[in-house]
Amino acid sequence: MDQPRAAGIFVTGTDTGVGKTVVSRALIAAFRRAGMKVGAMKPIETGVGEAGPLDAIALREAAGVKDPLETVCPQQFALPAAPNVAARAEDREVDLDSIDAAYERITKGRDLTIVEGAGGLLVPIRDEMTMAELGRRLGLPLLVVARASLGTINHTALTLDVAASKNLSVLGVVISHANAELSPADAANLQGLKEILGDRLLGEIPPLTPGEPAPADAIDLDALTQRLDALSELI
Repeated sequence: MDQPRAAGIFVTGTDTGVGKTVVSRALIAAFRRAGMKVGAMKPIETGVGEAGPLDAIALREAAGVKDPLETVCPQQFALPAAPNVAARAEDREVDLDSIDAAYERITKGRDLTIVEGAGGLLVPIRDEMTMAELGRRLGLPLLVVARASLGTINHTALTLDVAASKNLSVLGVVISHANAELSPADAANLQGLKEILGDRLLGEIPPLTPGEPAPADAIDLDALTQRLDALSELI
């Protein structure tokens, strides 16, 4: 699908475990405080156990909606691996039509929908398709979540290059302190990333305890909204 079907943001990351769910929840909370009706979706979640798709549950809770979990997360797999690998382990294939249908249901009546990807942009979801293609299929601009630890400059630059090579719009980058406190070397390296990003940096999530929400001002909602509005004018 070449054109967006509804306003929304596709939250991707430079890696797995970088804090995409924390950032997605922060976005949902911020837009709700601004008076918007917000939908939440995790199209594909792997590593799903008896407790269900935990990322999707967290997003639904943040949005304060009652959408069925099968709609919030239409593709669930038990193996904690890349989606195509996890699907193959169950003799299945990621069902793109079910994702399309769920997205249509979630966006109906909502001002904005936050969609959280799995892993990074080049994580395969089918043998011939990556998470980047899913973002383009849904017609959504990206918000990139980058980890604060060593290696983040390279990972962030690679992610932005992949987005550009696939003609995906990037709203900006949010840095997430998903790991322990930074060493002096890590802190200096992080400052280098901030200088490289310049005004592409839209926020920074500090270290949080499990379940703790991000501070209300952690993401520059005004700048993010302005960039969303600018993109909508081009559609």
